[in-house]
Amino acid sequence: MAEIINLKQVRKARERAAKEAQAVENRVVFGRPKAAKTREEARKTLEATRHEGHRLKTPDSEA
Repeated sequence: MAEIINLKQVRKARERAAKEAQAVENRVVFGRPKAAKTREEARKTLEATRHEGHRLKTPDSEA
């Protein structure tokens, strides 16, 4: 005979798991200190500037 399950408990457990997964994702995105965020932003800006600096022609001069 099959095991009897309570559908309400299964639904609530599934919702709890989804909320926990969202919480883990939010901790990664929003759980960094301000210094780490600014350092990352500065690094991205520097990388973009260096990447654009290696262009042979600027986008304005191509027109």
